[in-house]
Amino acid sequence: MEVDSENNLQRKQSFYQSTDESFEIQKEMYRGQQYSQIYFARLHLMRTLLYSLLPHWKPHVPVCTVLGLEESKECIIVGTLYKHMKLKPSILDEYSKERSSTPLVKPHNFVHADDQLVLEDESGRVKLRGAMLISSVYVTGIVVALHAKETVGGDFMVEDVLEAGLPHQEELPRNSGEDKYVVFVSGLSVGSSSSDPLQFQLLVDHITGHLGDEKEQSVAAQIVQVVIAGNSVEVPRGLLNGQNLASKDQSRLSEPIKELDILLAQIAASVPVDIMPGPKDPANFSLPQQPLHRCLFPGSAAYNIFRSCTNPHSFELDDVRFLGTSGQNIDDLEKYSEANDKLEFLERTLRWRHLAPTAPNTLGCYPFTDKDPFFIEICPHVYFVGNQDKYETRLIKGSEGQLVRLICIPRFGETGVAVVLNTRNLECHALSFGTQFGT
Repeated sequence: MEVDSENNLQRKQSFYQSTDESFEIQKEMYRGQQYSQIYFARLHLMRTLLYSLLPHWKPHVPVCTVLGLEESKECIIVGTLYKHMKLKPSILDEYSKERSSTPLVKPHNFVHADDQLVLEDESGRVKLRGAMLISSVYVTGIVVALHAKETVGGDFMVEDVLEAGLPHQEELPRNSGEDKYVVFVSGLSVGSSSSDPLQFQLLVDHITGHLGDEKEQSVAAQIVQVVIAGNSVEVPRGLLNGQNLASKDQSRLSEPIKELDILLAQIAASVPVDIMPGPKDPANFSLPQQPLHRCLFPGSAAYNIFRSCTNPHSFELDDVRFLGTSGQNIDDLEKYSEANDKLEFLERTLRWRHLAPTAPNTLGCYPFTDKDPFFIEICPHVYFVGNQDKYETRLIKGSEGQLVRLICIPRFGETGVAVVLNTRNLECHALSFGTQFGT
């Protein structure tokens, strides 16, 4: 664990605990179950939570179901939102004989001014009206409480909305006076034509303390954890055509993973490493993605501080709670809703208490029957998302004093930027590695 034996710099240590149990698919078995069951589990969880908040919100308003609505009578209904979207892609479009002469969809977003929100529970569904509910903000799958009354036309005129809000948060550890750093990196894309091996090697050398003067090495000695948030390799997609591969093609397929393993082994020799799968990695497609198999990393897996983790990933470091994904949940929200920036999407998922509200509607997930693993039960201190266009961060505060550091981690293969967080005070900064030299 020494960073520099000549100067006798010792790397700092921290207590690590994985909390990924809810994201692990172990005894689950697919028996042809439908996705409706995960919606029922979500509604049951969230309704119990929202009912506990109603006495502090609107104690004088009665609670009813969709079936129990009466015309012009105010009430509160807790249900799941469904957004009918005019531009939402449909598999049936592939077989439609009538095609529009002009494209209806934007390449990145399917929000339209005519989108209509519907609220549904076990008893039925009702159309929603009113300026309080902005359709571009919400997506299918969110559970909310609505204060409204039924109109003559049978719609539900919304007067107020109650979201679950940030969950309870364990108190942040007292200021120890010790700086300890966590390095986040994503989108390494080893094997891609756009990826620069020198950039990654510079990052490795910085983390392991083989770069810079004694001052920089002493800072490197304070790095206690490295988190790699998905899309670590990029294999040539043309090879994945379902056909038997020739020996040279097999080599091309495994080469990026071998190269990644060599670099990760250098880090794992001195610093704990967590690697999460992403949409381009050799892992299952649907969320939660299961850990990349350790046999892919024979060199790195020899170290007990190398951990292959799930996506989403949750862990504690010296009682500081971390939660994050490789980016699929936020990228999907960007397609079906609108926000000022990516950090706003992160904040919404926390206030909705759900990591992936669009799953399973537009985001692939396992058909769980008796639980919804994406429900956020405990508020993290650090909430990160990988594979974004640029580095962004914000510190938000909840109504009960919760403090959460939101982080968007950029794609390293394109930007050469990693993110460093100080666990002592949750301060965060970007770490850039350029490889262009002057002549």
